[in-house]
Amino acid sequence: MTTPWTEVAGRVRDAAPLVHCLTATVSMSLVADALLSAGARPMMTETAQEAPTMTRIADSLLINLGTLSTDGTQGIPATVSAAVEDGHPWVLDPTAVGVAPVRTALAGELLDQRPAIIRGNASEILALAGRGSGGRGADSTAMPRDALEAARSLALRCGAIVAVSGAIDLVVDVDRHTEVDAGSPLLPRLTGTGCLLGALCAACVVVTDPWSAALAATRWLDTAGELAASRATRPGSFRVTLIDALDEVGK
Repeated sequence: MTTPWTEVAGRVRDAAPLVHCLTATVSMSLVADALLSAGARPMMTETAQEAPTMTRIADSLLINLGTLSTDGTQGIPATVSAAVEDGHPWVLDPTAVGVAPVRTALAGELLDQRPAIIRGNASEILALAGRGSGGRGADSTAMPRDALEAARSLALRCGAIVAVSGAIDLVVDVDRHTEVDAGSPLLPRLTGTGCLLGALCAACVVVTDPWSAALAATRWLDTAGELAASRATRPGSFRVTLIDALDEVGK
């Protein structure tokens, strides 16, 4: 049974979960502002010296490999282990895996820690499943439907729900999947909306099951994107309006 996305959004606003985000530096501001607008609270400590300790006070964890630093590379495995030890759900966003040797190997190792949700574009999901070489950096060269079987294989391997982003989004489990045909063409023209979706997944999974969380986060962002695009027609103004829309929709 899937919890309606508006109900999940309401639970997030009521619970105000603290989401520990080890995410791309290029998107930190957007992710933090959007989480606050959605009713959650962000924390962004990534150093090996502090992140594993700080994650214990959070409700969930996002691991995004977008701009992987030395500190991040060293701190991520221990941070994930601490979250798992404390029973906190965590989300893996394997940004730009494939060609990049460090993040690709790290993402593969992290699968053994059983993320609740994996969120990526089609090329990233194919590469993570060992069925492709990745896209062009963070840009996908494949369509979400191309990654359906790869997503299922990841779900079977580590028990995660897999959210595949694209023009038509997919949410995939071992024995079911659903498509979300919504959103706005302006979403991929704004740096960090994929990172933002991963953070929303991490907020939602605190208050519901991973399937409902991934679907709710996808619909939440897509609905906000549609509303923002109806009010702003260029990427700069769309960014501001998207943050406002995340606060407005689903109430």
